[in-house]
Amino acid sequence: MPKIKKIPLRQCIACRELKEKREMLRIVKNSEGKVFLDFSSKAAGRGAYICDKAECICKLKKNRLLDRVFECKIDDGIYAAIEEEYVGRKS
Repeated sequence: MPKIKKIPLRQCIACRELKEKREMLRIVKNSEGKVFLDFSSKAAGRGAYICDKAECICKLKKNRLLDRVFECKIDDGIYAAIEEEYVGRKS
């Protein structure tokens, strides 16, 4: 009997949809407290997942979702940097 490989699912912090891990963007807060988009999905630190959609990126910034997920005050510049990185990757 062939072994069925389990596909890892993650929940988007903006729209709360469950999707395959590889379809999502990972946002990481590392041990130094730096928050950034992790395109490799291998960076060390606490991770949060968000859909690869502009609406979810906007909702992330508007509702300050990272403040809740990482349980600390996240600087507005970090939200702007994540938005810029996302837009830069899409172009």
